[in-house]
Amino acid sequence: MKEIKNNLRRSTSAYIHIPFCEHICYYCDFNKVFLEGQPVDEYIEALLKEIQLTLEQYPTDVSETIYIGGGTPTSLSAKQLDVLLTGVHRLLPTSTTKELTVEANPGDLTSEKLDILKSHGVNRLSMGVQTFDDRLLKKIGRKHSAQDVYDTIRLLEKKQFDNVSIDLIYALPGQTIESFRDTLNQALAFGLPHYSMYSLILENKTMFMNWVRQGRLELPSQESETQMFAEAMEAMEKAGHHQYEISNFATPGKESMHNLVYWNNENYFGFGAGASGYLGNQRYKNVGPIQHYLKPLRSNQRPIIETEELTLKNQIEEEMFLGLRKIEGVSLANFKEKFKKELTDVYQMILPELEEKGLAIIDENRLRLTSKGLFIGNDVFEKFLLEKE
Repeated sequence: MKEIKNNLRRSTSAYIHIPFCEHICYYCDFNKVFLEGQPVDEYIEALLKEIQLTLEQYPTDVSETIYIGGGTPTSLSAKQLDVLLTGVHRLLPTSTTKELTVEANPGDLTSEKLDILKSHGVNRLSMGVQTFDDRLLKKIGRKHSAQDVYDTIRLLEKKQFDNVSIDLIYALPGQTIESFRDTLNQALAFGLPHYSMYSLILENKTMFMNWVRQGRLELPSQESETQMFAEAMEAMEKAGHHQYEISNFATPGKESMHNLVYWNNENYFGFGAGASGYLGNQRYKNVGPIQHYLKPLRSNQRPIIETEELTLKNQIEEEMFLGLRKIEGVSLANFKEKFKKELTDVYQMILPELEEKGLAIIDENRLRLTSKGLFIGNDVFEKFLLEKE
């Protein structure tokens, strides 16, 4: 336990989950609930109570990044956002925070909400746009239109929010290469510093998965999906956005610091219903349903449903799976400092084969995947599973 506390005193980022949405998208399997009729104010108070209880147990002096995600944080009213952010500043060491991100949906952001975010030092917004094709937006259950995106970007410019990222999803049902190109061009025309690009993944318990099983939904072919991503990478590069992680593109210096915490396999708190955290060598997960989350906090108990102590083998595997998502790969020096072993010794059996097949490159500083390796990332990551200890 002492070791965890000492580690945390260096820096521990925080993820804060707001599970409320004004609309449930057909493809989403995140922990979320329809906003209406929910005990939102009690949830915010409980969330702040969780932060307080956790920091009493694991105090930290530094929190370089804080990410408020969901759900849709901006579905909260301006007053509720104010209460939440006031509490976050009171409890976390935000004087050390370099990046404070809030997720938003186009159309949810009002002038009043942006003033609140600005006054609390929110310096990065991540917006779920997904596509500029109104027909597809309707098809995937989004409540915004392409016009809402333009209106919101104009409002952000007016309020001088310049560190904005937008998410796009490709390989949507019925999406053509032409439709995707159009979305890509409209997104890049904004000249934003950061873009995230994800292929549609069918998750269990989503409406989309049910429709696919019933034969009511047809997805683009694997070839189309690959072409969409290849064209996206080329267009991003041309527009001055370098790919720094499989799905993320940024102008230099505008990479998501918080997401790099995950990919660098560093510690972070997970606060809120269904949130996960990583402290010391322990991963933990909070209970998901709102009422189940609130119950222990009413009795001053943390709402943890499961914890997992990572063995050295687990830690090494996670270091590789997460780190190899980054284009720069895994640092050999960092690996040695963390695990007191040489990466090249641990993986001496597989590295020659990966190099030979043109899937990975290793030099004196780092191991990274090639473009070919990144395209089939999951297949390559499997190679880094270790034999049982």
